[in-house]
Amino acid sequence: MKYTGLFLIFLQCATFLSCAAESNNPIDRKALVTRNSPHVRNFDPLSSLSVGNGNFAYTVDATGMQTFPELYTEGVPLGTQSQWGWHSFPNPGYRLEESMKTYNFRGWAEPYATQFNEEGRAHDAAEWFRVNPHRLHLGIIGLEVSKPNGEQERVEAVTDVDQRLDLWTGVIHSSFKLQGNATSVSTVCDPDNDALSFNIHSALFSKNGLSVKFRFPYPSGKHTDDACDWTQPGKHTTELLASGQNYCILKRQIDTTVYYLAIRWKGKARVSKKDAHYFLLSPLSDDFSFSTTFSQRMPEKNTIERDVFAASSAYWNQFWKKGGIVDFSACSDPRAKELERRVVLSQYLLAIQSAGIYPPQETGLTYNSWFGKFHLEMHWWHAAQFALWQRPELLERSMPWYTRVYPQAEAIAKRQGFKGIRWMKMTDPSGIESPSKVGSFLAWQQPHYIYLAELIYRDKPDAQTLKKYSFLVEQTATFMASFATYDKEKNRYVLKGLIPAQETLKASETINPPFELSYWHFAMNLAQEWRQREGKDRNPQWDELIEKLSPLAYNADKLYLAAEDAVDTYKDIRFTSDHMAVLGAVGILPMNKLIREDYMKNTLHWIWDNWNWNKTWGWDYPMTAMNAARMGEPEKAVGALLMDKRTNTYLVNGHNYQDERLRVYLPGNGGLLAAVAMMCAGWDGSKGDAPGFPKDGHWNVRWENLSPMP
Repeated sequence: MKYTGLFLIFLQCATFLSCAAESNNPIDRKALVTRNSPHVRNFDPLSSLSVGNGNFAYTVDATGMQTFPELYTEGVPLGTQSQWGWHSFPNPGYRLEESMKTYNFRGWAEPYATQFNEEGRAHDAAEWFRVNPHRLHLGIIGLEVSKPNGEQERVEAVTDVDQRLDLWTGVIHSSFKLQGNATSVSTVCDPDNDALSFNIHSALFSKNGLSVKFRFPYPSGKHTDDACDWTQPGKHTTELLASGQNYCILKRQIDTTVYYLAIRWKGKARVSKKDAHYFLLSPLSDDFSFSTTFSQRMPEKNTIERDVFAASSAYWNQFWKKGGIVDFSACSDPRAKELERRVVLSQYLLAIQSAGIYPPQETGLTYNSWFGKFHLEMHWWHAAQFALWQRPELLERSMPWYTRVYPQAEAIAKRQGFKGIRWMKMTDPSGIESPSKVGSFLAWQQPHYIYLAELIYRDKPDAQTLKKYSFLVEQTATFMASFATYDKEKNRYVLKGLIPAQETLKASETINPPFELSYWHFAMNLAQEWRQREGKDRNPQWDELIEKLSPLAYNADKLYLAAEDAVDTYKDIRFTSDHMAVLGAVGILPMNKLIREDYMKNTLHWIWDNWNWNKTWGWDYPMTAMNAARMGEPEKAVGALLMDKRTNTYLVNGHNYQDERLRVYLPGNGGLLAAVAMMCAGWDGSKGDAPGFPKDGHWNVRWENLSPMP
């Protein structure tokens, strides 16, 4: 009995040590990523897949190319888009100033670029600047399948589809049968250049039944679509500029916009022109490889072509090995597998769609929404997660743009009677604000620059980072201080004359929206810290603002209001639809002296039970999750991320589906990653591992290389 007892003690110790050692083993990243690679078996318009590098992306159908784009126009369209590919229709002479309308929110005239309901020149000027510039679809690259009589095959000629996106290498592998002939296509994007490479095998090549097509549209200039107008062949030109044994160069001109395609291939092939904007590349052997490079400048025809497949593999291997990772495989909750899939695919999508030299548009580089322009209030939702998942270099790609458009931001603030710089809402590479009856009155994009700069500084807290970002941090905060209005009667500062993140409220009526108040408090404190890091004194006027900023308003039921003046918040559906931005006051942001935790928890519970969830957006769910995590409600945090609602749908390709208009919504993906990082790594002052997940044994989450939120 003595020896048996000692043996049992030894066995228990050995078991404990074994479990502890296993829990400290590195996550098998390749296995995790690979098991979540998308698999497509049919022509589902919502299942298209993309390759890209953050500045350029190419989206394909089940053939691995853009063979049947018309089937996907109302799904996830087959776009070829870049950060530099923009176009404007000829301007009849409109000036942005003609779209201005003057408001008086603070006792002086404030001109805003807005929209007009009544017809006239102001209306037309505003609409021109909303539409222009717009992002281009650079061109269709697909397979051209011919019948023996010369007609083009329909999609029914394609059978036995088996397509997989290998996330570990960034390659889409597609196999199928064309007219009964086994065909395979491998598709990849160069990680450093706006270039694609393809390896194709099909017996139809040598039978003269298959070619590669290059088609080019005129831009549509519409609010939300694939940016293709095929009815205007006379308004643009496509010229075969040069050709040789294994290359050709095409020049595209659309009004004043010019760009080029350099096409290079291995083996024998012939180039022919089918129509004005329609070229065919016809291989003469069953195995064919080619690459296409898009550029704004005339390419060198003798440029050495590198192995893009090898470059892609090396890039994506490092991407997955270096950054953050979360493994849900040991979780017994049946929802965990789906959450892991969403997390992995969101990492990939944001890296190829939202990691470019400009803030990204909400639909990335897949298709146009809001004319292809980007929204600065969404920049945090796309890009904050890069820093939290320890890939700050991807966030930093877009930050220099703010320096370039500083003069425009300064002009907006000066025009409206404020100091510092006011960041525009809806804009383009030029930084010109787009007229809007809503967007021009938003202000919650303003503190984003300070928040994003802080995340970068936390990763690299040195003098170089301070030098790079401190000037715009200072100027951003200068506007914020100027924008707040001192209420002498109540000895406080208020925020008014703005449309808050919950856009159902009106600028003329809104006073002290809760998220904006909390964000002002957070960002102004950070701006003071940045001054101190540089060896400067704290700005006393800023300290007064911080100290006297209005607390969040609440009702008799101890629920926080949508704004101080929105006394019917919990009776009027206008205030319980759209973003429940009140939850952003704690979650995205830390708790502060303007907020009572018990009142915020009451508000969370009411929203959970009663909100008009069918009128929400994709980032509302992670925003709710972050609030719930900080409120000590991990069950609600997980429940919010996986709530069964239309705008919380994640397609087979990982895209966050919203509705028939927005089939792609990358702020939802970015919000998901920010929330999961926070729920795992915690936030400043949080305690324990994975504080945002329940401790009931069902959520045994393993994670590596995540950073806590402020």
